[in-house]
Amino acid sequence: MASFAKIENGVVTQIIKVLDVVVGSEYPASEPVGQAFIASIGFDGEWLQTSFAAAFRKREAQIGGTYDAEKDEFVYARDYDSWTLDANNDWQPPTPMPTSEGDWHWKESEQAWVALPSQ
Repeated sequence: MASFAKIENGVVTQIIKVLDVVVGSEYPASEPVGQAFIASIGFDGEWLQTSFAAAFRKREAQIGGTYDAEKDEFVYARDYDSWTLDANNDWQPPTPMPTSEGDWHWKESEQAWVALPSQ
């Protein structure tokens, strides 16, 4: 199935699936066919095809994420207020994640990486 993301003011607000038999081909040829189908069933607005395998537009669309029209890429929603978006449209923490072994989790209240307990 092909997936399409609705973009409103640069924000992904909805994601729907369209059967492959409807779009008939692979991206990018499938995008205008899918857009025409979506319009024909009464959904208005801007719809862009997304790939859950990240085969195009850098990553899959995520509701609440954004679309960078200049780079033609989807950007995930920011998980933490302290993180900033870099030039590659990737969110970066204020301090890099430790490189030592273990499972690390960002703890926003402490502005620090904490090691998760081993199981």
